Amino acid sequence: MPTGLFGDLLVIDCASFIAGPAAATVLSDFGARVIKIEPPGIGDAYRNLFRLRGTPDDVDYFWAVDSRNKESLALDLRRPEARAVLQALVRKADVFITNIPVPARARLGVRAEDLMPLNSRLIYASLSPYGEHGPERERTGFDATVWWARSGLMDMVRPSAEAEPALSMPGMGDHPTAMAMYGAIVTALYKRRLTGEGSEVTTSLLANGLWSNACQVQAALCGYELVGRPPRGARGALNEMYHTADDRYFIITSTNPARDWPLLARAVGHAEWLEDPRFATPQARLANGPALVALFDELFAAQPYGHWAKILHDGDVTFGLVANIYDHLGDEQIEANGLFPEITDGDGLRTLDRPFQISGEAKAAPRMAPGIGQHTEALLAELGCSPAEIEALAAE
Repeated sequence: MPTGLFGDLLVIDCASFIAGPAAATVLSDFGARVIKIEPPGIGDAYRNLFRLRGTPDDVDYFWAVDSRNKESLALDLRRPEARAVLQALVRKADVFITNIPVPARARLGVRAEDLMPLNSRLIYASLSPYGEHGPERERTGFDATVWWARSGLMDMVRPSAEAEPALSMPGMGDHPTAMAMYGAIVTALYKRRLTGEGSEVTTSLLANGLWSNACQVQAALCGYELVGRPPRGARGALNEMYHTADDRYFIITSTNPARDWPLLARAVGHAEWLEDPRFATPQARLANGPALVALFDELFAAQPYGHWAKILHDGDVTFGLVANIYDHLGDEQIEANGLFPEITDGDGLRTLDRPFQISGEAKAAPRMAPGIGQHTEALLAELGCSPAEIEALAAE
């Protein structure tokens, strides 16, 4: 009996690395059955990223978060016998997700024009680095090279105008792109409900990188000249980062200085700054930004972050800790929202929940990500292959 909102959906994850497969993972969180197609022996190349990092542990954390709940079917799609198995699955499937490079899709028989005629209700979801058209449609790329670098984000996110651009973290652009892929798939499923017909849906790392940098890209489209990141203090003391006595950093953010400046000054015990001619007006505070930042620097450096967090919170000041990755472990807010669910067969291991909830829809309990080809024999039997045929396919 199907369970979950998408309990009646069969999804084929014929993609690699993160953005495409993570969209399938979110579908599985709502109950969809997801079959992961991997090359025999080596599997999805994403598995190698963990090994390349030389992490001395038994849990492939990349694989655990992005391939949970899935069944693994090992197929060498260069062989006609394997393509026949995939086609049999496609005839039963609701969604097919791929990011196989465009030139290889034709060789492997996994283009939309190859698979959609097999199933009129199929949602064919295509992810590419640079988009489906244009001179770069066949280029390979990753979120670091496209979403981060090509979009302009890498150029703009610098500590100062003179600093070198910073490298991205693994998956930083892939996971947001996965949500765009998920949204496209769900939109196509809604269209199918209305029309009975499947669709081809597409997204790209480039499109998502531009969307993530939309405010600055739109400025360029409107003809504005964007300057490099201003030096510290030039943005004003109410939009700056500060360092505390226990070597933590936090940021203060204000969109309404007329309201927020008195709140901040009174919260930190310096209401007299409100009458200081250097800071009494918005124009004066901006002109004397470095001087005001220097006062806050000295003040905040005298006490640990916990001291200031309570004061700023009680003073209704908008601020945020510059967290390190281990701050999230045991975080009360994260726990209260159930963002780190426990994997049912993971011996206490936890993972990341999808980034949204639907009222009344219970969360599917996450299961451990599969080994390479872990479910191949069972799936082939389900497709009607006899033991002799399964043995022959394995030998091939």
